[in-house]
Amino acid sequence: MAEVAWFENVLGSFNPIRAAALPAVVIDTARFRYHRTIFVSDTHLGTRGCKAEALADFLAHNDCDTLFLVGDIVDGWQLKRRWYWTDAQSRVVAEILRKVDAGTRVIFVPGNHDEFARDYTGRLFAGVEIAHEAIHETGDGRRLWVLHGDRFDGVIAYAKWLAHAGDWAYGMALRLNDTLSRVRRRLGLPYWSLSAFLKHKVKNAVEYISRFEEIVAREAEMRGVDGVVCGHIHHAEIRRIGGVLYLNDGDWVESCSALVEDAHGNMEILRWANPQQRYASRPTGAIAVVAAGKPAAAPVPA
Repeated sequence: MAEVAWFENVLGSFNPIRAAALPAVVIDTARFRYHRTIFVSDTHLGTRGCKAEALADFLAHNDCDTLFLVGDIVDGWQLKRRWYWTDAQSRVVAEILRKVDAGTRVIFVPGNHDEFARDYTGRLFAGVEIAHEAIHETGDGRRLWVLHGDRFDGVIAYAKWLAHAGDWAYGMALRLNDTLSRVRRRLGLPYWSLSAFLKHKVKNAVEYISRFEEIVAREAEMRGVDGVVCGHIHHAEIRRIGGVLYLNDGDWVESCSALVEDAHGNMEILRWANPQQRYASRPTGAIAVVAAGKPAAAPVPA
């Protein structure tokens, strides 16, 4: 019950964001993309490592019919240790609620860092559906199993204390990464993740990622689905493993990546830290001014 009460208090703190009359928002429709589905995970709101400014910007410039929040959206592990919340993280929540108000279906599949929300599966909060897992049918009729993926992590399943220790060490690496990023910005250099680089250079980490992907894909094949969408390992990927399409939407502490689906069922990873993938070109350069909480004129589908 303590977990439930804590979650309700957190949700209560978001209410003023939605109820207050926010100022009009200026949206450049030439920098606006529309997708059939967006998958986002591992945002870790409530931590210093969360790239909330980039995430809020992504959500403001990418709309969809369905938004999947694929776990570790709010970092309950960190927030229970020490409260940390910024205006940028509040803007992320406001953008999600704005999509709900505009008619977007938002489905939240909790992960291990926001496992407290699993007590709420099957219920609605502020228009957001909470589900243990989901089946998504793509525009071309494929069935994708959507889950966070932590159930296939042996450390989470059998040595949770070690997972918490690893989380602390990972947080330290992200702080160092943020310091390096600030230096690179001052030097006019593009974004680069030290933590991601180290993780992909360490042999055991590479083997862990590969093993995780294969286990998840094997389970998806046993379930008879065409593919699987997950998060958890902070490694964006689209590849076929056996007879299954494996898709991981990445994270918003290192790669600033999301998985998107177009009207025909084509899947793509967008990396919002990469200027070349931000604000995909549009034929018009019109500027629309809309009141907060109300949708702009319908964009042209991508």
